[in-house]
Amino acid sequence: MTETGAEHPDAPLWHPGSPDLLVHGDNLAVMRRLPDASMRLIYLDPPFNTGRPQQRRTTSHVREAEPGDATAWRGFGGQSYIRTVEALTSYDDRFADYWAFLAPRLEQAWRLLDERGTLYLHLDYREAHYAKVALDALFGRDCFLNEIIWAYDYGAKSRRRWPTKHDTILVYVKNPKAYFFDSKEVDREPYMAPGLVTAEKAVRGKLPTDVWWHTIVTTTGREKTGYPTQKPLGILRRIVQASTAEGDWVLDPFAGSGTTAEAARLLGRRVIAIDESEAALAVMQRRLGLDVTRA
Repeated sequence: MTETGAEHPDAPLWHPGSPDLLVHGDNLAVMRRLPDASMRLIYLDPPFNTGRPQQRRTTSHVREAEPGDATAWRGFGGQSYIRTVEALTSYDDRFADYWAFLAPRLEQAWRLLDERGTLYLHLDYREAHYAKVALDALFGRDCFLNEIIWAYDYGAKSRRRWPTKHDTILVYVKNPKAYFFDSKEVDREPYMAPGLVTAEKAVRGKLPTDVWWHTIVTTTGREKTGYPTQKPLGILRRIVQASTAEGDWVLDPFAGSGTTAEAARLLGRRVIAIDESEAALAVMQRRLGLDVTRA
């Protein structure tokens, strides 16, 4: 992993002419080194406080060298294969006091947003309702823009309750009278009942609502990086399209696999991606081709 030299811990990390930044460090400390009102979009995808470690294994399969190997499994055409775990990426998603961890980062996000800026906070059912109350107090209830439901249908399904197959993304703006939102730039999606609209509308597609049906990054998907909890590019692309213009700055303090940064760069935006995980930084450096700044 290529890293640039560390600066004084209190020195500013960003100025208007800065290149895109991939920062290795504690995101709270890094955010405190960024100037007020410098970001147009901040997307936070913090650990969900699931109470358990999150892991993703990267595996390979080779044909069995010797018949009768106990570790082999039988695949297509009766051929035997041996599965090998090449890498195991994990992080601990357990917090004694989750809100003592998250609240100061939300406060910094509010400070860093410019007057036209938007915050997207991505959580699941465990903390989303507490987050709504906290963000109402921090931003003001009139700054609440949307509750987006990202719905998917993949993975195990419980038989003891309704299976949980959605995440919640809370959207707040810095100034409800001045925020940036460009629905014309958002990728459209197919109508669920195209026969009920004109042929022209059916071809054009419809604007997304606040319920987004989008598959997760599957274990065999082309986007897969091997990083746990990786989010799909389509979700972040939509967020960046709607809430920024070309050249605007985007901040992701929990950058993980780098999906926000990739979406921003593909759309001509500028980006700061922060993570303290060596595994995450290695994934992002391969994905983005950026040097790592150690904060």
